[in-house]
Amino acid sequence: MWAVPAARSTRRWSHDGRGSRRREVDDGARDGRALSGRAADAGHGGGPEVAEAGAGRVRGRNRRDSLRAVRSLRVSPQFRLLWISSVCFFGGVWTQTMILGWMVFELTGSAFLLALFTTFRFAPLLLGPFWGMLSDRFDRRRLVILANVLALAAIAAVAAIAFAGAAGVGVLMAAGLVLGMAQAPAQPARAALVFDLVGRDNLSNANALNALAMSASQMVGPAIGGALIGVLGAPAALALSSAWYAVALTALWLMRATTAGIAAHHESPWRMIVGGFAAIGRSPVALSVMLITLFANMLLWPVFQSFMPVFAEQILGMDAAGLGMMLTCAGVGGMIGSLTIAMLGEVRGQGAIFAGGTILWGVLWALFALSREPWLSFLLLGGIGLASAPFVIYQTTLLLMVTPSRAQGRAMGVQELAIGITPVAAAGLGIIAQSAGVAATTFFCGLILVACVAVVVVAVPELARYRAGDALE
Repeated sequence: MWAVPAARSTRRWSHDGRGSRRREVDDGARDGRALSGRAADAGHGGGPEVAEAGAGRVRGRNRRDSLRAVRSLRVSPQFRLLWISSVCFFGGVWTQTMILGWMVFELTGSAFLLALFTTFRFAPLLLGPFWGMLSDRFDRRRLVILANVLALAAIAAVAAIAFAGAAGVGVLMAAGLVLGMAQAPAQPARAALVFDLVGRDNLSNANALNALAMSASQMVGPAIGGALIGVLGAPAALALSSAWYAVALTALWLMRATTAGIAAHHESPWRMIVGGFAAIGRSPVALSVMLITLFANMLLWPVFQSFMPVFAEQILGMDAAGLGMMLTCAGVGGMIGSLTIAMLGEVRGQGAIFAGGTILWGVLWALFALSREPWLSFLLLGGIGLASAPFVIYQTTLLLMVTPSRAQGRAMGVQELAIGITPVAAAGLGIIAQSAGVAATTFFCGLILVACVAVVVVAVPELARYRAGDALE
């Protein structure tokens, strides 16, 4: 878009040769084009005032781009409060997951028990359809508040037990389970609340900002947890980390209650859960998105969550600092991808971008499995993070777009079930990797995902053809 100089901005209407239809001609915009061209040659007689005008136009455009990236935060104060609560809630979740995992390993020295803790931590996600039913049946804001209260109470109790020196393996496993029980119901409710607060027009931007918050909290939370353990010890670190939830609760209390998306349900909970699956099955786009989500969480998310230490130490010959750099590269790539999508807003080809990004993601994972050079692996992980952004953001956006509002919570619950399969799949891939090797397993998982997505795209052409704003199917 061309800038309009303040000195001249006249408008006139002219016929376009098709009857009475007219077009608007902005003389000031035309002058802006000329001024922009002269500004580029300011050192060749354009004059300092022209150069300054051109620089001002660039600054204005950059400012507009920055504001567009956070559009949902600007236009919806209620979403702004929800977003702040999400940043703090997931910051607390990731901080405490790191601290509790560290305590389990320090206490037992067992990699198996550490993996078992992770299983307990994510097991409640497998009840996603039930949590989704709750978010369609009850006030979503109150559900999120209850989840925060549960997490805060659990962490405070475990911290007190740890201070007393009585935090055994059973207590830590139970803490991981309760933390998962707090996170699992909150996720469908939060996702459906986003649609309630920003609507269809700003949904992609809002989900991109949520993904950005998740990436940032996943990077910052464990770093804060590690620093607190080093300075104060694990019990104090656990107690202080509960401050995340206090801030999240404050933001949620400041939100206005909303009944948007909540319809009167006279069905039994079981029939509502079945209805959530039926709502997805009736939409080709929703069904294809769910299949791709399931494939990705069976094949490649377990690689990222379980195999990265093996790649760092055994394949690339790096230490813990190198592993940290690998994860940081992926995180930075994901944040760049999320910011890019936030600035793009409601682009038309969301279905094609979702499928294409997921295919690229699988290809990059296969290439990463072949890499033996740290610098190349860092670069590929940055690309992997970047390519994961369309998958992470549009899987939620598309499901919310094509699902009736009265079933959106349940759709998010089914999505959570697909995500919850990751720990189970990780165990299966671990068995395969024991004999085939981590690199070979990752390589073939990447290629299999590419093939699966390609089959879905061919079998369900509605996905690639989907455009933002299309009517519900």
